[in-house]
Amino acid sequence: MDIRAIVVGLVFAFMWSSAFTSARIIVADMSPLFALSVRYLISGLLGVAIALALGQNWRLTPAQWRATVIFGVLQNAVYLGLNFVAMQTVQASLAAIIASTMPLLVGFAAWIFLGERLRPLGIAGLIAGVIGVIIIMSARMGGGVDLMGVLLCGIGVLALTVATLMVRGATSGGNFVMIVGLQMLVGCAVLIVATMLFETPRLVPSWPLFFAFSYTCLVPGLAATMIWFWLVNRLGATRAATFHFLNPFFGVAIASLLLSEPLGTSDILGVLIVTLGILAVQISRQKQARVS
Repeated sequence: MDIRAIVVGLVFAFMWSSAFTSARIIVADMSPLFALSVRYLISGLLGVAIALALGQNWRLTPAQWRATVIFGVLQNAVYLGLNFVAMQTVQASLAAIIASTMPLLVGFAAWIFLGERLRPLGIAGLIAGVIGVIIIMSARMGGGVDLMGVLLCGIGVLALTVATLMVRGATSGGNFVMIVGLQMLVGCAVLIVATMLFETPRLVPSWPLFFAFSYTCLVPGLAATMIWFWLVNRLGATRAATFHFLNPFFGVAIASLLLSEPLGTSDILGVLIVTLGILAVQISRQKQARVS
């Protein structure tokens, strides 16, 4: 892994993790599904425009179209939609920790359901991840955490896990910026329907909302997704996913710094254990990929 890829991976991890703090600010002044619909409309149109300017087109392969629809529905609509709804009552740091377990869930599901061999280091990482989450959740339960919000975050990360497993390798073949833009527009379409069915749109203009919404559209929404596809194309999905081990740390740190969310000893210990667990699983899967 070269220096350029490492730097880009660190930037991606920071961008991805910061999305939970900006989402928490957004839902304070704007209803969640409505906010996410508008975000994906803006980010999707920008993505398509950039793709066209780069000479890309929407003549995708069948596998790319399948990946675009699956990610648009499961990642953009279900995963982020449920997270935005949950963050009306769940702290950004907790939502970030739950979402950060995705690499652990992918590793576990690939091991159990897809027959992917997992080395002892990977199994130890899965166990460590579970222990870390238990430590964090046991401490948060005493503080009156909203269980329905936690459940929504949990369902969301399961949807993201399923999407990741279903489209492995399907985004190769070029036009990746166009794929990013189109999958956002797919998510937008689904979320517009969800907004009409389940929500009364609410908007209270404020400067925090303006800056958080602009940041979310351009950085986690568009730039981070494009960087992720660049990492996957350059390093492969397994090696690129190694950078997810930083997400619990960045997610908790950003929320504590910008939102003044409390950070206890159990949180720090749990985040450290989850981080090491994710790293162990990813290193194990990376070694297995080289053996295969």
